Amino acid sequence: MIPNLSPEECKDFLKRGFSRRNFGRIATMLTAGATLPFYNESAMAQLSEIKGKIPPDAVLINANENPMGPCKEAAEAIHGIVEKGGRYMYGLTNDLRDTMAAVEGVKPEYVRPFAGSSAPLHQAVLAFCSPTKSYVAGDPGYEAGGRAAQFIGAKAVNVPLNKDYAHDVKAMARADSNAGLIYLCNPNNPTGTLTSREDMEWLLANKPAGSILMVDEAYIHIAPGASTMVDMAGKDKEIIILRTFSKLYGMAGLRAGAAIGRPDLLDKIMPYSAGALPVTSMVGANASLKVKDLVPYRRKKIQEVREDTLSWLDKHNFHYVPSVSNKFMVDVKRPGREIIDAMAREKVYIGRVWPSWPTYVRVSIGTHDDMEKFKAAFLKVMA
Repeated sequence: MIPNLSPEECKDFLKRGFSRRNFGRIATMLTAGATLPFYNESAMAQLSEIKGKIPPDAVLINANENPMGPCKEAAEAIHGIVEKGGRYMYGLTNDLRDTMAAVEGVKPEYVRPFAGSSAPLHQAVLAFCSPTKSYVAGDPGYEAGGRAAQFIGAKAVNVPLNKDYAHDVKAMARADSNAGLIYLCNPNNPTGTLTSREDMEWLLANKPAGSILMVDEAYIHIAPGASTMVDMAGKDKEIIILRTFSKLYGMAGLRAGAAIGRPDLLDKIMPYSAGALPVTSMVGANASLKVKDLVPYRRKKIQEVREDTLSWLDKHNFHYVPSVSNKFMVDVKRPGREIIDAMAREKVYIGRVWPSWPTYVRVSIGTHDDMEKFKAAFLKVMA
């Protein structure tokens, strides 16, 4: 039996088409301490990981991080809790849940904190996908869910973005009538583009029967005009929303996030969780939510640097995907890996390449100085 799963939930594994061999394999790994290779952020972080020693003056715009780091209030809360770190302090997780519920306008039982947002994504794949229930996502998109699906023997269906770089919701709805989980990141990673509220509502209403729509809103605070779907979760629809404090809130290394959804849907993903959440991230996230002007202030700061960088790309006739987020995709007209390596030799580290767009590289938005160094290095390697 898998730890934390009831006998009925174990039977559900077999009903969803898992072989007893695969069932035993997953059970063994979870018993060993939730060490599934996709369980935490590490597998995806390695795709953007810099190999070898990083020069002290390197420009790190490879992993969609926020160089501003935690806000002052979050840092103070984190420092203040460290000396008490010998206790689990589960109540701090409940405090974050209650604060987020109040901010988002849902009941507290509709919010479950996690260490980041990749954990609930992976756990949702375990809960809703199987060899007979596929995982559907946009392409290019965040790859973690697809890797989790492949590991458990579920089919991963990648649906190309449409001509406007938004999710093609109609194609996603018809991609597989036996879909278990449909994943939509908005704004999208890596393109930084938006899918409209109208399209997301259409997908929710027209998805295959029995499937769950998961909308990843990791970057929503950064994008002006982005529409949240949290209200649909509050209305008890078959949808789960992901949030993280890694991006606008600058807490990537501290690991805080949440899933928002109907309690019975959240209950299905919770058995795959392991252990208490870090108290440092719980108090930091809670403090961040209470800073009234933090989101608009940081959104404006990121927008200013992004728009300056994209205007520079226009000036030099580089083709890029219009982004409203903290990263963009630029077409380098050759295998992207060549440019990544060449930029690294200039001590400017940019993001990775997606197989479906082999000549595009992802660049994160850093500080103004970071992007000035990016411009100089990019002109040199593209000459």
